[in-house]
Amino acid sequence: MKKSILASLLVAALAVSMTACTSTPTQDSASEYVDDSMITAKVKALFVEDPTVSAMRINVETFKGTVQLSGFANNAEEMHRAVQLARTVKGVNSVKNDIRLK
Repeated sequence: MKKSILASLLVAALAVSMTACTSTPTQDSASEYVDDSMITAKVKALFVEDPTVSAMRINVETFKGTVQLSGFANNAEEMHRAVQLARTVKGVNSVKNDIRLK
């Protein structure tokens, strides 16, 4: 229950903190930025809720639907579970796994 509330607050905080920005040739459009930010927030929320994955040790970045995971996992199960969870989020095109074992 506590993790679920924390996950919801994380998603809400990221959604509220996003503001519209103008698009330039070297920047994502505002909608792409919001979509990527929401994907990142949803993946992190899944990590918070999952007992296998440490949301504190695994970083999530999203660019145009590609999620990049980095950081450290205690074991291969945690690493594979993080990738598996990231792939379940709507809007994720691919997952790049740069997680290292401790």
